[in-house]
Amino acid sequence: MNEFTEEINRRRTFAIISHPDAGKTTLTEKFLLYGGAINLAGSVKGKATARHAVSDWMEIEKERGISVTSSVLQFEYGGYCINILDTPGHQDFSEDTYRTLMAADSAVMVIDASKGVEAQTRKLFKVCVMRKIPIFTFINKLDRDANDTFDLLDDIEKELGIATCPLNWPIGSGKEFRGVYDREKKCVISYSDTEKGTKEGTAIEIPLKEENRLREAIGDVPVDRLLEEMELLDGAGADFDLESVRAGELTPVCFGSALTNFGVEIFLKHFLAMTTTPLPRKSDMGVIEPTENEFSAFVFKIQANMNKAHRDRIAFMRICSGKFDAQMEVRHVQGGRVMRLSQPQQIMADERKVLSEAYAGDIIGVFDPGVFSIGDTLCVPKEKFCYEGIPTFAPEHFARVRQMDTMKRKQFVKGIQQIAQEGAIQIFQEYNTGLEEIIVGVVGVLQFDVLKYRLENEYNVEIRLDSLPYEHIRWIENKEEVDIAKLTGTSDMKKVKDMKGNPLLLFVNSWSIGMTLDRNKGLVLTEFSRN
Repeated sequence: MNEFTEEINRRRTFAIISHPDAGKTTLTEKFLLYGGAINLAGSVKGKATARHAVSDWMEIEKERGISVTSSVLQFEYGGYCINILDTPGHQDFSEDTYRTLMAADSAVMVIDASKGVEAQTRKLFKVCVMRKIPIFTFINKLDRDANDTFDLLDDIEKELGIATCPLNWPIGSGKEFRGVYDREKKCVISYSDTEKGTKEGTAIEIPLKEENRLREAIGDVPVDRLLEEMELLDGAGADFDLESVRAGELTPVCFGSALTNFGVEIFLKHFLAMTTTPLPRKSDMGVIEPTENEFSAFVFKIQANMNKAHRDRIAFMRICSGKFDAQMEVRHVQGGRVMRLSQPQQIMADERKVLSEAYAGDIIGVFDPGVFSIGDTLCVPKEKFCYEGIPTFAPEHFARVRQMDTMKRKQFVKGIQQIAQEGAIQIFQEYNTGLEEIIVGVVGVLQFDVLKYRLENEYNVEIRLDSLPYEHIRWIENKEEVDIAKLTGTSDMKKVKDMKGNPLLLFVNSWSIGMTLDRNKGLVLTEFSRN
């Protein structure tokens, strides 16, 4: 195996998904701690004196204590080069998570042991199923009172439609939490509450066959219950099958507490042993193999103003094949030009390291002078193919946006367009009325707060948002065959255009869509943008 193939094969790229407050950001920090990427895990509680979570870099995230944008983090551990895509947990930012999952080869699902599967987990899981990506489950917060373990597994199987295979088993929870039983090693790893924020712990492994020692360490009642539960599990649980895991049909489950740093490294080791090297990707020229094809990548995220001092825009790319060299020229397929990627860098939340090379599986950030869009493909100049597109989701909430100071029109337009290019919001204008008013559409209402905050803090523009009653949006698929001006709609319909000039229709009521189609024979409407 040559050095090039070896480098690609040691890459592991995964996304972390969860419902808000399941402990995803804390788990990410503990991974980084083991990889030596940070020396002390920062508090994610948002206390004034505490260090903020490494992956939450945007000011509004630090103030509110929630992640609103995906972060990219890379670290080395046990000979692997690991790329973590940390995603927002809040459903109002789910579109960012959908796009991020397109760049991952597997997903780690974090579940709160006291709550089980929650609404957002369900929604994100469906995207994983759609992409058939392997899912690894970490049931977190065992240091607090938890639901019955069998109920938690049952919940995952019923709610998400995937079989579960526990790799370890919790012994108690909350004040009664005594540790986990490792099913493969047939030993108990006892829990000690002294590992907060450090790598050094006092976990002790006690083989199950040394029953007297075990009873001495964790007590008679927990041991009796464990033996009983293991008998039940061995008789009824799904057998571990790596092929089923990689096909996305079986999820391996580990238990622990990210806050007290218990079970995290155990989970990480299991995960790395089971997850795959970078996966091939589909393109319009067929499947592109990571080690057999020359450099290619696609843009899955654009973020403006990560560095306030430089007012820059970073395009995040997932390298799908080959090796990237900072000196090489690449073809930007959608832009129809050959170019050199400017300032290629590895991003660690808001910290950067300039790169000279990167490999398939890696996530890199490059300076974007305003030429890239989400879903764009880059490859070597002699090639010309496109990776599968990333869908644009239909917004569900709309508002008219006005700047308070008319003298700041230029900053306002620039700011709102840049934020729209990141994919967080969609912007529309009145169709052929000559009005310059801007309408904003978002998937979740919290995006309005983020827009207002960012325009004020990054562009020095104050805005007013006036809520609009529209709830449904449709793109006109056959716009060339339709005279938009003569469309006969309903009283609750509004004609708008997106920033590329494509005509769209907004409706207050869902039944108005069918009525408009009936009144305009030949009209074809779609819920997704196909740009």
